[in-house]
Amino acid sequence: MTRTKNELQSLELLGQGHHDYPSTYSPDILEAFPNKHPGNDYMVTFNCPEFTSLCPKTNQPDFATIIINYIPGPRLVESKSLKLYLFSFRNHGDFHEDCVNTIMKDLQSLMKPRYIEVKGIFTPRGGIAIYPFANYGDDKYKEMAKKRLFDSLGN
Repeated sequence: MTRTKNELQSLELLGQGHHDYPSTYSPDILEAFPNKHPGNDYMVTFNCPEFTSLCPKTNQPDFATIIINYIPGPRLVESKSLKLYLFSFRNHGDFHEDCVNTIMKDLQSLMKPRYIEVKGIFTPRGGIAIYPFANYGDDKYKEMAKKRLFDSLGN
């Protein structure tokens, strides 16, 4: 099944050679495309090992691997727009927990997934590592979301 030009028309970033990276938090840069398999439950995983943000108090950089897992609903996130969106956090001052929840909520709003989870594996600073985890499940996946939330405690 080939995608139609109409389906691909809204994806403005894909295929552009050079793109300026956003210098501030930019949720508007996220793009999505229709799920061609809405009857299937399947998992999509993104592993983003070069995430950076700033401590809102000290302005020191924080480094993390962000792992995003989701079961698509009607739409999927386009990966180049996701990359640029995650880069938009580089000059954004927020605590680790806020970054992870913001990413989850922005993607949830964009795609309306059946299930989504975002985990941040932040590099230790000051001798403490922080691994925030946020997730959401629709009616079908509500129990799984609760189980995954508490399973994440073992990291």
